[in-house]
Amino acid sequence: MLRLIITVFFVVLFLIVSIPIFLVEWIIGKFNQNVKDRSSLAIVQWAFKVVMVLSGVKATYIGEENIPTDRAVVYIGNHRGFFDIVTAYSRVPGLTGFIAKKEIEKVPLLRVWMRYLHCLFLDRSDIKAGLQTILKAIDSVKNGISIFIFPEGTRSKEADTILPFHEGSFKIATKAGCPIIPVTFNNTSAVLEDHFPKIKKAHVIVEFGKPIYLEELDSDTKKHLAPYVQQLITDTYFKNKELV
Repeated sequence: MLRLIITVFFVVLFLIVSIPIFLVEWIIGKFNQNVKDRSSLAIVQWAFKVVMVLSGVKATYIGEENIPTDRAVVYIGNHRGFFDIVTAYSRVPGLTGFIAKKEIEKVPLLRVWMRYLHCLFLDRSDIKAGLQTILKAIDSVKNGISIFIFPEGTRSKEADTILPFHEGSFKIATKAGCPIIPVTFNNTSAVLEDHFPKIKKAHVIVEFGKPIYLEELDSDTKKHLAPYVQQLITDTYFKNKELV
C-alpha cells in the first residue's frame, strides 16, 4: 500500500507543479511548435520513468530498433493495464498521441498534458464522434505524429486472453499509409490491476515488433488486418511469458 501512496503523491505533485510549466510550454508553442512538442514529450517521459521507479517496475524492452525514427507510425498493442501506457510511452522515440477513452478528458491537469502531446479522446458510445476521432488520428499521422491505440477497446481482465481487435482501429494506418508497430505487453497487470489498490513490484516485458508495411501485404491479409496483427501479438505474448 505504501508504494501506491508514494506513487499517487508523486503524480499529484507533478500535476500541481506542472501548472506554471503549462504556461511556459504554451508560450514556447507560440514561437516554435516543434520545440514545445519535444519538450512536452521529454517531461512526460521523465515523469513516467519516475512512476516506474516508485512502483518497483522492472521493464525489459525488446525490439526498440524496429521503430522507424524518420516517419510517424501507428502502435497497436494488447491492453493489460494502466502500466501499458507508462512503460511504452517512456520509450517511444518521437511525438506520440494515445487514443484514450473520453472519460479521461475529465481529469484536470492530466488532460492538458495529453492535449499537449496530441492525445485524442474516444467516445465509445457515440459512433459519429468516434469516427471524428479516427479522422483526427489519421490527420495526426499524416502530420508526423505517431498514434498509439489499443484495438481491444478495453483492457483484458482474464489471464492470457487477448480480446478481439476492432477493425476500425486499423483505418488510421490504412488511410494514413503508415507502418504498424505491434506492441506486446506481458505482466503489466501484475503491477496494479491484479491486486488493486495495491501496487507491487513486477517484471514487465514490452516488445516492439517489426514494422508492418501495408504495401508489402497481400490483398487477403489487408482485408483481415485486425486478426492478422492480433495473432502476431498473441504469438509474441506467449513467447515472452517465460521471460517474466
